[in-house]
Amino acid sequence: MSALLEVEDLTAAYGASQALFGVSLSLGEGRALALMGRNGMGKTTTIACIMRMMAARSGRIAFAGHDLARLPAHRAARLGLGLVPEGRRAFRGLTVRENLIAAARRGEWTLERVYALFPRLEERAQQRSETLSGGEQQMLVIGRALMTNPKLLILDEATEGLAPVVRAEIWSAIRALKAQGQSILVVDKSLRELAEVADDCVVLERGRDVWHGTPAALTGDVAQRFLGV
Repeated sequence: MSALLEVEDLTAAYGASQALFGVSLSLGEGRALALMGRNGMGKTTTIACIMRMMAARSGRIAFAGHDLARLPAHRAARLGLGLVPEGRRAFRGLTVRENLIAAARRGEWTLERVYALFPRLEERAQQRSETLSGGEQQMLVIGRALMTNPKLLILDEATEGLAPVVRAEIWSAIRALKAQGQSILVVDKSLRELAEVADDCVVLERGRDVWHGTPAALTGDVAQRFLGV
């Protein structure tokens, strides 16, 4: 059975500065893959190439049976890629409900289902997103991505900079999504939380995929060498 997402020998650059050197990864349907590495090692660049927000120099990106190489970003997203980018990027001038509706596509994810996952969003439904706390804004951005009914949910540092109690709530939601069969590509630094979600891990170092394996194997010397933990 073919993978939902396949990235093979991906290279990318910012001008004359090469950022990715032959990155490969594979993610099966209904599985969760952790993309890991220290800051500046190429994780966000890899995601930008997958989402077609950045053109790769070479390599292959296939998603749900489609070659993404020549597609513009909006067409790639419509194939079922849902991104929660770094930072909290809700539409500031819109209410919570308006943010969610703005992204809605037909499918199983509805307002009611998002509110069930994040009850606080229902409580704040008529508030403008700019009045929300940082954690509530992140819940909103995750909810908005789910309203696109993605085949693959991509989470880039979704809990970065949040209070521990909010981080715990968001990780609980991610675990629930995985249990429901949602395919997930997640970038994060927390081995403990990732180990509860991810089936597989890929570690990047200086733009190269240097380690592939399960979370259980990413311990001791391996973790210290590549992640500094």
